[in-house]
Amino acid sequence: MAVQARWLSCSVFLALVISQIIAEVPHKRFEYKYSFKPPYLAQKDGSVPFWEYGGNAIASAENVRIAPSLRSQKGAIWTKAPTNFDWWEVDIVFRVTGRGRIGADGLAFWFTQNKGAYDGQVFGSSDKWVGLGVLFDSFDNDNKHNNPYIMAVLNDGTREFDHQNDGSTQALAGCLRDFRNKPFPTRARIEYYRNTLTVLFHSGMTASDQEYEMCLRAENVHLPKNGYFGVSAATGGLADDHDVLHFLTSSLHAPGQMPVPQAPQVNEEDQRKLTQEYADYQRKLDQQKEVYRKEHPDAPIKDKDEFEEWFESDNQRELRQIFQGQSQMFEVTRELNRKLDEIIGRQERTLSLMSSLQGGGGVPVVTQQQPGQPPVQMIDTIRRHEVDVVLQNQNSILSTARDLVAFVTDVRTRTDTIISNQARQPTAQVQSVGYDMTSLVNEMRDGLNTVKRDVAAASAKLGNMPGGGSAGGSCPTCLTTTMFLVFGVVQLTLLFGYFMYRDSKEAQAKKFF
Repeated sequence: MAVQARWLSCSVFLALVISQIIAEVPHKRFEYKYSFKPPYLAQKDGSVPFWEYGGNAIASAENVRIAPSLRSQKGAIWTKAPTNFDWWEVDIVFRVTGRGRIGADGLAFWFTQNKGAYDGQVFGSSDKWVGLGVLFDSFDNDNKHNNPYIMAVLNDGTREFDHQNDGSTQALAGCLRDFRNKPFPTRARIEYYRNTLTVLFHSGMTASDQEYEMCLRAENVHLPKNGYFGVSAATGGLADDHDVLHFLTSSLHAPGQMPVPQAPQVNEEDQRKLTQEYADYQRKLDQQKEVYRKEHPDAPIKDKDEFEEWFESDNQRELRQIFQGQSQMFEVTRELNRKLDEIIGRQERTLSLMSSLQGGGGVPVVTQQQPGQPPVQMIDTIRRHEVDVVLQNQNSILSTARDLVAFVTDVRTRTDTIISNQARQPTAQVQSVGYDMTSLVNEMRDGLNTVKRDVAAASAKLGNMPGGGSAGGSCPTCLTTTMFLVFGVVQLTLLFGYFMYRDSKEAQAKKFF
């Protein structure tokens, strides 16, 4: 019971704290006359509604370039009318980009009693201002290596800004944050509520607009009751582009004190004048309708409710929204049903495969599907002996590949040997494989001697035959020894020339390997 009582008391205390915090959250109201944002930020004539700018500032449809990346440039933009609320919050989205590793001079947010200059000495605005300046200083004038730096400076109109020390002696509070050359626009949220100044900073490293971090917070800050908002920038020897993309102002009101907008009061004379103008317009419209009907007698005549069919009533709009919502719910339900069927099918197929593997067989398994769908037959799995056959074929392929590699290596080795020999003796004649000139000549000599013996034996047999001629006579139909030798020498010469020609061709062909 004691534990339960303790938990109950803690819950009640936490609820009270949360309700107190919620009760202190101020109400916001967007003030369009003190804001600008793209698209169509600037009008066709170059002006920004409810704002005025000067100096070197340039307004476009997407942003306001307060100071361009040129040396000694200054510019500013200010609201035309002072504020009519006490507490406010301003969201600024800006970019400071330049080619150099360091830039100059910086950008400033102002809330002052009077408008500043457009070419002043303090970041493009006037010195000795009355109010608040939040300075985004990008150049290190005092060589303390503490820039880029964000600081809040209050001034009552009597003090000059300390440029030599970068205003550090006059700063109310500040933080060291880098806001140059970021992948996304940097953001600053400046809030002034119940004499408390808070500055939140977004580094621009992500596209999210919620990743703010605390830069400074100061209490007992008293600003002018009705002031002007402004943004200014300046460059020096170094130059950056100072672009402001959004400037969104919201007035803050305590809970229960939100002003109720009242309808504008119209006096009786203006009311009578507007009524008369409306009656004249209605009479001219009826006259134009009569003229049109006379000129177009065949045109269909519509009743007074001719435009009602172009618009839907409240009931039709409600029915259409209900139908669209039900249609979307039906589509989502059908998609979920399809995904669920797919998941169930995969699970059943997996279970069937596991059952067939555990049983050791490859019998096809039929799974149960959803009603209205045909049964799906599972594919038979591979068996053990098929795996062995595949492995054997793979081993045979590997051995054959190794033999091919060895053969190719042998051929390459012999080719390298021939190429190296040819490189050492480029003019040498390559001898034919399996032939020797000396042995070839000896073989030819032995062949000729054999032919000679055969010819001599044939001549002797012809001389001993009956009816043959005398020893010193000659046979007119037989080949003489001299003629035979002449033919033999010619044949030998042709053979020798052929062998020499073939060897020279082979030597020339091997030079190209």
